[in-house]
This record gives sequence, C-alpha cells and structure tokens, in this order.
Amino acid sequence: MRDNNPPQDSSPTPPQQRSPLKVPAEKPRRSLLGSSAIVGAMTMLSRILGLIRDVVFARVIGADGFADAFFVAFKIPNFLRRLFAEGAFAQAFVPVLSEYRNEGGHAAVKELIDRVAGALGSVLILLTVVAVIAAPMLAGLFAPGFIGDAAKFQATTEMIRVTFPYLLFISLTGFAGGILNSYDRFAVPAFTPVWLNVCLIGAALVAAPWFERPVFALAWGVCAAGVIQMLFQIPFLAAIHLLPRPKLDWQYPGVRKILRLMAPAIFGVSVSQINLLLDTVIASFLPTGSVSWLYYSDRLAELPLGVFGVAAATVILPNLSRQHATKSAEEFSAILDWAMRFVLLIAVPASVALMMIAEPLLAALFYDGSEIDQRDIVMAGFSLRAYALGVVAFMLIKVLAPGYFARQDTKTPVKIGLVAMAANMVMNLVFVYLLHHYFTLGHAGLALATSLAAFLNAGLLFRGLRSRGVYCAPRGWGTFAGILLLGNVVMAGTLYLGLVQLGDWLAMTFMARVLAVLGLCGLGFAAYAVTLLLCGFRLSQLRSPVK
Repeated sequence: MRDNNPPQDSSPTPPQQRSPLKVPAEKPRRSLLGSSAIVGAMTMLSRILGLIRDVVFARVIGADGFADAFFVAFKIPNFLRRLFAEGAFAQAFVPVLSEYRNEGGHAAVKELIDRVAGALGSVLILLTVVAVIAAPMLAGLFAPGFIGDAAKFQATTEMIRVTFPYLLFISLTGFAGGILNSYDRFAVPAFTPVWLNVCLIGAALVAAPWFERPVFALAWGVCAAGVIQMLFQIPFLAAIHLLPRPKLDWQYPGVRKILRLMAPAIFGVSVSQINLLLDTVIASFLPTGSVSWLYYSDRLAELPLGVFGVAAATVILPNLSRQHATKSAEEFSAILDWAMRFVLLIAVPASVALMMIAEPLLAALFYDGSEIDQRDIVMAGFSLRAYALGVVAFMLIKVLAPGYFARQDTKTPVKIGLVAMAANMVMNLVFVYLLHHYFTLGHAGLALATSLAAFLNAGLLFRGLRSRGVYCAPRGWGTFAGILLLGNVVMAGTLYLGLVQLGDWLAMTFMARVLAVLGLCGLGFAAYAVTLLLCGFRLSQLRSPVK
C-alpha cells in the first residue's frame, strides 16, 4: 500500500531550508528492449569471463575436498549478496526511491540515499564483524557434513573469514547500482560484476602458486573483488550528484519504509537462492565432489538466467515502479506481458539445449582428465539437466516478483516463497533419501527438487497477479506459444543430429571440444531463429509496450 504522505513532508529538514543541490539532467529513456539489450550485453561479458573463471578453477582446484570448502566459503557471502544486495534490499529500495523522486524531487532523493547509506553501512559492518568471529559456527551451519573431516572444516572456517567481508562491499555496490538503475544508468551496474571474474582469474593464475593451498588465493581474490566493485561505481554516482554522505537516522520515514518492505521480501525474492543453499547443506553429507558438481552445473544453468532474466528484471523494476507511482494500471500490465514473452523466447530454448548437450558442454569447459575426470563430467551432467529443467521457472520468477515489489507488496511473495521452500525441502528428502532404493539420484535429486519448487513458485506468483487483476493477458498468446513450440522442436532435432555426428567428446582435444560445442550451439540457434522468422515472428514485436 502506498504511503499517503509525500516523502518531502516527512523529512526532518523543510524543503525551503535545504541547501541547493545540483539535479542530474534527465536522460532520454530507451525502450525496454534496448535497455535490456545493454544490460544483457554487459552481463554476457561478465558471464563469459565467469565461464573462463570456472574453467580456470577446474584446472587449479578441481573437485576435491578443498575445492568443496572454497565453494562453501564463497557461496555464503554470495548467497547473502543475492538475498540483500540484489534481492530484498533492491526490491524494497528502488520502489521507495522512485516514489521519493516522483513526489519530492532530487533533494528528497538525496536525503533518502544519505540515510539509507548510513543504516545499510552500519548493519553490514556489524554483520561482517560477527560473521568473522563466528566463522566456525557458519561453517557448521552451512556445511554440517564437513564437521567429521577436520582438515576440510578448518579450511572452510578460515576461508569464510577471508570471503565474508565481500558481503559488505558488494552490498554497498548493489545499493549504488540500485540508484543508477533508477536513473536509467543500466550499463555501469551491469558491467560491475566483470571485476569479480577478473580478480578471481588473476588470483588463480598469478597468486595461487604463491600459496601452499591455491584455494586460499581465490578466497583473497573474492575479498579484493568486493572492494574494487564498490570503488568502481563511485565516480558514476558523483556524476549524477547522488554520491551518498552516510547519516545514521533509523527514524527517517524512508528508511523505516524500506525496512518494512525488506523483512518479508528477504524470502519472497530469494527463495530459489535459499533452495540452492539448502542443496549445498545436504550435499555436504553426500560423496566428496557433490558440492563441486552442483557448483559447476549451477553455473552453466545460471548463464541464461544471469544474462537475460536478470537483465529483464533489472529494467522492468524501475519502469513498473514509475507506472505504479503514476497509477498507470494498463501500462503496468503491458510491461509484465512484455517481460514474460521476452524471457520465454530465451528460457525455453536454453532449457532444451542445456538438457540435450549437458555433458558435451561440461566436457568442453572443464574436462582435463586429471583435476576434473570423466566421472566428474558425468555426475555434473546429471545435475545440470535437472537444473536446466527449471531455467524457465527461474527466469519467470525474476520478472513476476517485480510485479509485486513495484506495488510495494512484499507479503504475498513471502507467503508463496515459503510454500515453495517447504515443497523443495520435502522433495529433497524424497529424491535423495526415500527413493534411494529405487533411483540413485543423489546430488541430482537436489537439483531436480530445486527446479520443481521454482515452477511452483512461478505458478503461484503468476496466479496471484492474474487473480488480482494486476496482469491481464492480451490476445496473441496462443499464436506465440505455437511458434515457440515449433521453434524448439526444430532446434532439438538439429541438436540431436549434431550430437550423433560428433561422437565421443572426451576423446577430442580441448580446442576441438570447444569448437564443436560452439558449432553445435550455433546450428541450434540458427535453426530456432529461422523457424521463428518463417512463422512470422519479428524482433520488432518485442518493442516497448510503454512510450
């Protein structure tokens, strides 16, 4: 529910007494497709570097016990980053910032940013100090299966102390990115994650040989990346005259409103991330390598999600928030419709392709016969197919959740999220333990449960938007679905024929595998795109629904 009091009326300093502030010039707004393309291009660069990073990881640390320890130590602050910096905080902060900008102007926005910076920074510093001190407890909480292995548990504890400060810096980076996105400066926040991959690749190739255990070099690379990403955005905030000057004021109305919205949003927007973390906890009890297999497969499944799902979600949240602030219900619905069509065009073929070429893709990127062997590829292939099944649902959640958060409704998604999380836990137990006499799913069962829970989450989010009249589907969905289905059938047939022709992937050289996978992906994409064109689909049909 919107606050009936304009933000400037509740500010501690009357507007007429504020010192003059420079107001950033309004930037002409690009179309949703154009903005998504910019974010997607920058994110694609980051993801390509991320794949290179993971290839380097596979050759430097492989999938042994210490690799498992690093992935847990990295996953904890990374999970909290997605929960706060890119999740609950962003979904609560951006709509409130849009409201202040619409009703109070630049001066009100600056006051809000200063006080949010003070509140967020103080909480993060306290949380980081506590986490560093309580690192053994965190290791036991998130990887209880490591407790019986003293060396692995000790390594996890030590690396958590190094990696956890990353949360402080990357959350402040997310705060800065939310401001820039609200002012349609999408490129800089989208490019920022590139620095994480650059730092980790450098740590693996340059610093690792100087460490007795190379994984510790990677842990320090994570910490350094957080500092660099935060510093990178400062000049761009200064350019729009919104560089924060932190002020601690917990009673400020905007801060209190964001906190109210954040509390339930923590679950509502990040249930899929919570489910992935629970997978890690259970995987710590499974055979050595399970955590690493899930990591490598999850990274590939997240490629389309990170490039296109996040791009669409990043672009539509400020746009939906503006439409809600101006009470444009029809345009609000039109933006949601555009976002769902956009992600389905990408998500469905991505899901089909990942399931069909799981092992060739993993072999092309990670197989070296020593650190990563044939068994690792096969086992990671099982979990990649299971995660790939849920790509469509993961991407739909990314664009459906903003339909609630832009309206400052954080309670409904949390209820839906809790249902999905409970279902995920039940399925984890069923797939991994109760059915192990009939099917040996192991770590792949965890991935399958996560995907099925994501479909439940997405379905309930969609039903809620429809039942409340927030989203009204226009005509044309039947035709769109038919074209999409035909395109994917043709693509799947093309990939199958290509796989038959290429034979034994593991017998190829590294470069031959990479070229073969690139060629196969290119053929599949061409078959899909040509089919859509022949059926009458044009890119212009994805033009912005709102002028």
